[in-house]
Amino acid sequence: MTTADEFEAHRPRLFGLAYRMLGSADEAEDTVQDAYLRFDAAERTGIEHPGAWLAKVVTNLCLSRLTSARVRREQYVGTWLPEPVITAGGTLGPIESAEQRDAVSMAMLVLLERLTPTERAVYVLREAFAYGHREIAGVLDLTEANCRQLYRRAVQRVGEPGSRFDAAPRHQEELVRSFITAAREGDLAGLEKLLATDVTWWSDGGGRVSAARRPIEGREKVVRFLVGVVDRWATGLDFAVTEVNGESALAGWEGDRLVGVLVFELRAGLIAQVRTVVNPDKLGFIGRQLAGA
Repeated sequence: MTTADEFEAHRPRLFGLAYRMLGSADEAEDTVQDAYLRFDAAERTGIEHPGAWLAKVVTNLCLSRLTSARVRREQYVGTWLPEPVITAGGTLGPIESAEQRDAVSMAMLVLLERLTPTERAVYVLREAFAYGHREIAGVLDLTEANCRQLYRRAVQRVGEPGSRFDAAPRHQEELVRSFITAAREGDLAGLEKLLATDVTWWSDGGGRVSAARRPIEGREKVVRFLVGVVDRWATGLDFAVTEVNGESALAGWEGDRLVGVLVFELRAGLIAQVRTVVNPDKLGFIGRQLAGA
């Protein structure tokens, strides 16, 4: 088996790790490629377990990237959201259960931004990859006791692992289709029936395109906001329902150009959160995914 073939067997898992650490698919790809270069140059006799060796390399590369990413995100224009990723094909690993979908959701990745880089590494390795504290200590070159403390601190900041998903995927998709139909038809009453009273609409334009820089909160305000954009939706864009970060979503196209992704979070059968990514810098990876679908 060649070095490249051996590495490819680990690539999906490494990408899932890097994406959960960074919240950026493009940066995750770059990180995984950097790990391959190190793997290719390393002495094979010194690598007893390639999977563990690569996980350690990727984790530490991500820790370095997160230090600079934090500065950039503090200077980010408007709301920062993670890069959307199509998950139906297993890009981020299995998402058969509600807990697995929740672990890659936009909401969870935003919550992970509260953590220090090391806390995030401990949390991701523990929750997403079921590492024991002894294994995590080996990855991060920390003591097992320190890792346990970091994990407890991370859970306090993020919340106990659980699930925000209370609807089957099919019901999610039906609700999203009803949403876009009501929006295009200007059916305000229909929209109001689909939205939770305390619904919040988040937009990430990154200063690159026009987008609300602050979250829009409450059913009435969200409906008024939608009235302002419905004309463009009705005449200028085509939408396709897909699955993004474990949740039902809409991909908006202007001709053959992907211009936005809307990700829906449901609660009690209603739309509770909508996270809209329109920053073109964040649509490259998912655009390639959709083009290859």
